[in-house]
Amino acid sequence: MSPRRRLLVAALAVAVVLGAVAALAVGVARGPGTGAGPAASGGTPVLVVPGYNGSPESVGTLAARLRSAGRRVVVVDLPDRATGDLRASATALAAAVDRTGTARIDLVGYSAGGVVIRLWLADPARALRARRVVLLGTPNHGTELAGGAAAALGPGLCASICQLAPGSGLLAELNRGDETPPGPRFFSIWTAQDQTVIPPATATLEGAANIRVQDVCPSARLGHGDLVTSPLALGLVVEALDGTLPDPPGPADCAALRATGASVAGEPG
Repeated sequence: MSPRRRLLVAALAVAVVLGAVAALAVGVARGPGTGAGPAASGGTPVLVVPGYNGSPESVGTLAARLRSAGRRVVVVDLPDRATGDLRASATALAAAVDRTGTARIDLVGYSAGGVVIRLWLADPARALRARRVVLLGTPNHGTELAGGAAAALGPGLCASICQLAPGSGLLAELNRGDETPPGPRFFSIWTAQDQTVIPPATATLEGAANIRVQDVCPSARLGHGDLVTSPLALGLVVEALDGTLPDPPGPADCAALRATGASVAGEPG
């Protein structure tokens, strides 16, 4: 090989090495799960967990909106529709996470599905695997509705209802110490007009971005079920997962968030 040709080959090799180093530097700068916008999040699957007695179809509008945003969505089919022991539902979620085959995941939990997610996250190694966690109307500190049912049915009959009652052993364990374990960014979205999670503010979680929908759109008349169908709620979820949600969102963001969520939602938000 001539000296000139050897010089050319060496120059090409240096260029390749420098390009690889530059690409590595960009990856390190972003870091895993830093959310460089919607394009960066497309490869991170999002697992959607339905609530008490909820089928996969019950969160169908939410799942469709996330898919339309380019997300890979897995709707978790919980045993007995989460009417049994919520720890068994957390085991089913663990299996669904493992089946994704990815190192990082996003999680969205509706109502009792949010408690299922928190049970899964109680393992520190699992929490580090999660990137963003969005809870929708989750009774993080129990709901009086479940408390009344638990008193009427007794512990032998109420299963997950007892676990969702204020002061239950399961919730006391989850809320002891750090309510938002290190790893993911937490969002808890709730409505002041919730008649299932009572009082509605029980959905707030220490360490999370707690978002009452009426603080974003003061005219929003959303009940519990609207949190998985209304354009406002869907817009909040999409932007929370994309890392584009204002901190905190306010009335100036109301119209834009409704527009973001409106592509597949049929109800006013």
